[in-house]
Amino acid sequence: MRWFHRFGSLPYFYRVSGPLAWWFAVPGLLMAGYGIFAGLALVPPDYQQGDAFRIIYIHVPSAWLSLFGYTAMAVAGFVTLVWRLKLAEIFIVAAAPVGASFTFLALVTGSIWGKPMWGTWWVWDARLTSELILLFLYLGVLALHSAIESPRTAARACALLSLVGVINVPIIHYSVDWWNTLHQGSTVNLLGHSHMETNMLVPLLLGALGFTFIFGWLTLWGMRVQLLWRERRSRWVGRILEADDRHVTHRS
Repeated sequence: MRWFHRFGSLPYFYRVSGPLAWWFAVPGLLMAGYGIFAGLALVPPDYQQGDAFRIIYIHVPSAWLSLFGYTAMAVAGFVTLVWRLKLAEIFIVAAAPVGASFTFLALVTGSIWGKPMWGTWWVWDARLTSELILLFLYLGVLALHSAIESPRTAARACALLSLVGVINVPIIHYSVDWWNTLHQGSTVNLLGHSHMETNMLVPLLLGALGFTFIFGWLTLWGMRVQLLWRERRSRWVGRILEADDRHVTHRS
């Protein structure tokens, strides 16, 4: 609990989040890079879809991050509304553009994959439609934060939208089971049998893990920027800026 309260300290978080971000960035870029390269160049073609299936190595990690990011925002929203922890507020604002980017990438790659499989770029399929709604929810959080002047009031509004919108996450996940859709069922099942050969599955899992690390890296840097902006009038931020000015002056 002492560590938890220390990590909730804004100056302490800013001090440790810089080095921590690189611990996310380096392995994330390496794993994601290998996963994409192996998926596009090394694994054999699918026996039904041929080479068209290779986009799965970008599409699936992006779709996973779209759900993971919004779920994490909902958890942070609960913490914001119950304990009013500033770091939770900042996390929601920092994670929203990253999650929206992965959601947009999932929709684009899904459309590219759907063209040779379905003969069209887009259908109002349950999975695709609910994923599009998720993108609008991400954009709604960003719009709320920009529209409300008070940071604390904006944070509570974003937290509430994150909590309300999280109901869409299980709808996206189970849509292929609940409705008769064109979208194929789950390919990867961590708790059971996966419908992929091991040499195809391993790069996909590594890529998904790498994308997750990248999500953490980008979100941490976004939190640092938001933190400096929100606390720009505090003494500890002033000391950081003074130290940076002295460092630039010394180098020049």
